[in-house]
Amino acid sequence: MFEAVELGHHVSKADYSAALETVRVDLINAQYELRTAPFSVLILLMGDDRQSCNEVINQLGEWMDGRYIHNHFFGEPTDEERERPRFWRYWRRLPRHGITGVFVGAWALSAIAERLRDELSADEFRRQCHHIYRFENLLASNGVLILKFWFHQSKKDFKNRLKAAKNNPKKAWRIDEADWQVYQQYDEFVRLSEEYIRITSSGATPWTLVETADFRYRNLLVAQTILSALQERLRSPQPALPAERPPTTYVTPSDRSILSQLDLGNHSPWGTYRETLEHYQAQLKRLTRKARRKGLSSVLVFEGWDAAGKGGVIRRLTQAMDAQDYRVIPIGAPIEEEKAHHYLWRFWQHIPGRGRIVIFDRSWYGRVLVERVEGFAHPWEWQWAYREINDFEEQLHEHGIVVLKFWLHIDPDEQLRRFKEREQTPYKKYKITEEDYRNRDRWQDYEMAVTDMVSRTSTHAARWHLVPATNKRRARIQVIKTLCHALKDRL
Repeated sequence: MFEAVELGHHVSKADYSAALETVRVDLINAQYELRTAPFSVLILLMGDDRQSCNEVINQLGEWMDGRYIHNHFFGEPTDEERERPRFWRYWRRLPRHGITGVFVGAWALSAIAERLRDELSADEFRRQCHHIYRFENLLASNGVLILKFWFHQSKKDFKNRLKAAKNNPKKAWRIDEADWQVYQQYDEFVRLSEEYIRITSSGATPWTLVETADFRYRNLLVAQTILSALQERLRSPQPALPAERPPTTYVTPSDRSILSQLDLGNHSPWGTYRETLEHYQAQLKRLTRKARRKGLSSVLVFEGWDAAGKGGVIRRLTQAMDAQDYRVIPIGAPIEEEKAHHYLWRFWQHIPGRGRIVIFDRSWYGRVLVERVEGFAHPWEWQWAYREINDFEEQLHEHGIVVLKFWLHIDPDEQLRRFKEREQTPYKKYKITEEDYRNRDRWQDYEMAVTDMVSRTSTHAARWHLVPATNKRRARIQVIKTLCHALKDRL
């Protein structure tokens, strides 16, 4: 692969100055036009030539307005980052619409370095590469313009550069211990790099391989590539459809669904309920404290019909936990900052640290429920979301996080009864809006969407638990019992 790059490209000083003069003007103009565009730019710099990564990022700072270009260098993860899935630290730094983010090393360096240190097996390395492929295409499908540059130098050029720095004190500051380590493992680094590039290249996120022997050629190629891609995208700011199209078939409408199979009866006497609830709450208290000591984290997702009792279930859960161990995240319509990122961005912000629990009251499943039914997402967007969600939850599971998802189900008659009851209760009136009644008209559409959601996203990593909730007491017991069993199994 890299042999095709080692061609001895050269640009004269005069040609470089003439070409760059025009490119710089066009580049800064395109950057200002980007400020009001509905997408962001993510530039990835990686390769066996670390010096070029640093020099190019400095050049970008000269060519572009530094207020709207954010640089991020990723070394060894911090303790806070190690407590969470590996992509957490990248999600937190993704640029919002109108901004250019420059990531140096990032997930590419992390995967290759871990494989070089034998911290990943060959199969784990390839699985990590596929995670990265899906992550980058997820961003691209949401509108992020991703430009990836791989800076390469031949082994001979690398050796000469190291020798020159060693023998010349004026150049020695450019080289550090990491450069020598890369050179010592050069052949294996290049082999892994080729495998990485093959797996993570796609039509939407291709790699640009850059020969770095001549810095003028390198700088000009990077500048022209960024400019060309940015100008083309500004002419058509909406993202292209993903290179891999999701399946277009989904559950066909019918008078039966997975929810229609649930038994909504079985009432629990009050005395039995109190005794059983206290038993499982006591058990949950012991298990969550043990999970904190062991560093076992959990993510709980609650979805369900309006007035199905999600809030009541969550309150019974948190009554049995120490306040330091959990956070409840209520999810509503996204704010402007959240709209300026991929829809999963706001959920990644809340991934718990070691031994903690995060409870989502509504979640990322809004993409395949309300956004699908109400037409807020294009069909290809919500169809593609199943794969994005499964990959997200798989990453949580692989990191060791317990992922539990609950759908609380009631029938339309019970929902209407609860609506009327809330309207008559002063401290519950705020829960009822005209939108709640309007959503009842789309009940069948939502029920079909739920059936589709469960069939596509109930996986080994994160299975759906369908909870009959006409009897609130029964639902609360079932949820707490399910969480207790899950924690017992993992502890």
